Amino acid sequence: MRAVWLREFGGPAVLVAGDAPDPVPGPGQVLIEVAFANVTFVETQFRATGAGPFAGSLPMVPGNGVGGVISRIGEGVAPALIGKRVVTSTGGSGGYAQRAVVDAELVFPVPQALSLDAAVALLADGRTATGLVRATAVAPGERVLVEAAAGGVGSLLVQLAKAAGAEVVAAAGGAEKAAQARDLGAALAVDYTNPQWTDEVGPVDVVFDGVGGEVGTAAYRLVRPGGRMAIYGLSSGSWAEVPEEEAAKRGVEVIRSIGDAAAMREYTESALEAAAAGQLTPVIGQRFPLERAADAHAAIESRGTIGKTLLVA
Repeated sequence: MRAVWLREFGGPAVLVAGDAPDPVPGPGQVLIEVAFANVTFVETQFRATGAGPFAGSLPMVPGNGVGGVISRIGEGVAPALIGKRVVTSTGGSGGYAQRAVVDAELVFPVPQALSLDAAVALLADGRTATGLVRATAVAPGERVLVEAAAGGVGSLLVQLAKAAGAEVVAAAGGAEKAAQARDLGAALAVDYTNPQWTDEVGPVDVVFDGVGGEVGTAAYRLVRPGGRMAIYGLSSGSWAEVPEEEAAKRGVEVIRSIGDAAAMREYTESALEAAAAGQLTPVIGQRFPLERAADAHAAIESRGTIGKTLLVA
């Protein structure tokens, strides 16, 4: 089969397509004929430095989220799974390939009404966005600030927060991305590369911080006393500076975790069901052939992408 190899850490060019042995499902496992692989910012960080939540010894085939059809099963797996469309996480390795093996208990059936590419786009970002909205308990009438609102998670947060009855304020890097967030339902969309962007936003009840750095720190200053700030990303390269003692004095709840493994599974199922019902739509801005994984990573790191980036196997 064809796969993308990571043999050394570094720039996008270290991702090189080549041949790899076909994986074989062991007991309790399934073999997936991969149609789409998810590409995330976290994966670009791992490729560059080896840092992040994933682990693996080089050389390896990276990639964490895939979707496709189960073609083979290992011992102890129900035969009815063969032919099923599923999405799943691989644990950080083996995703950038035409075939992948995972534990059968880790797969999520894709609802009939949902396309496979949309399901893959929702796998990581859908559960994250769903968990964040629930953890912050967004309520009708509240003002909610979504950073990186044209990104994979951000575009879903805009939709979910609006569906919860909130007034959504979107912050994005550039006029085009701000317009995208406005189209998704944001009442106000601002360009956070403008030094005066916080003056345009004003006070808010909830902040979803996926950028960190100066943007996240500035957003924290906008949270009203008694509000909430969920910190979940650092696409700027550093976490937002949020003084815990000061936040406590102001009554601002700082949320850094959205749940355990069981909760994350439920969030994923909820996102897939919402999308199948037409209540949530992932934005797939870019698609690259599997062999051009390096270009996909470069596009994400350039900050020029909108919504999700997928590899087409």
